[in-house]
Amino acid sequence: MHQQKINIPPRPKLAFLEQQAVWLSFVLLAIGLHVFEAALPSLGPWFKFGVANIMTLLALMYLGVRAAFTLALARVIIGSMFIGTLFTPTFFISLSGALTAATVMVILYQLFPRISLISLSLLAAIAHMSGQFIAVETWFIQQPALYYLLPPLLALSCISGWINGAIATYIWQKLKAEHEK
Repeated sequence: MHQQKINIPPRPKLAFLEQQAVWLSFVLLAIGLHVFEAALPSLGPWFKFGVANIMTLLALMYLGVRAAFTLALARVIIGSMFIGTLFTPTFFISLSGALTAATVMVILYQLFPRISLISLSLLAAIAHMSGQFIAVETWFIQQPALYYLLPPLLALSCISGWINGAIATYIWQKLKAEHEK
């Protein structure tokens, strides 16, 4: 009787598993921040402080481009499932902003690898708000008066982007110091 040989895949390298564990912890933190922020009052339509983007910035610095982009996507999808907005207009607006911000972060980081996290966060926050406005105008509200909201919301985005960048810089410095020990 002929026995069939079972192909067992090789074990993944420990460094790969550690990287996956770090990415998963970043995703879980980002989802938690996303859900927490959804419960807070908003300063305007489509505006939140974007604290979950801190985790996207850290993923970009610590794990790379692909990890940052997939983290942004996973955070919005899974976070929306938790807060009950999956496939609603809120979800698509949030997804548009997150993907626009992550794309800008990734492109700028690749073009200017020495760019500060504050600058990266600030420009990503502007991109996030712009992406949301394009989504709202394209799919939901085709009114020119909508753009009267854009300047004050972009100003708020600049403030929150700067603050989130400063927080990400602080955490990144702590992570690097801990990693060097």
